[in-house]
Amino acid sequence: MKTSERTCTIASFTEDDVASLADRLEQDDYGTPFEALKDWHLLRAIAFQRRELAEPYLYLLDIETYDES
Repeated sequence: MKTSERTCTIASFTEDDVASLADRLEQDDYGTPFEALKDWHLLRAIAFQRRELAEPYLYLLDIETYDES
């Protein structure tokens, strides 16, 4: 599945799909910053909806826990 196909749902992603997405983010070989941002947002959405798939790649998201108390 190509992640550029926006008709796909996060529920249909497989481990291989997420690995491919993470691979692109690691290589950081995009034509524009917006292409990278699309992949980053997609990985972030996967991390929120299907954490088990994104768990090995959370370091790519650089999400920090904030203590707002």
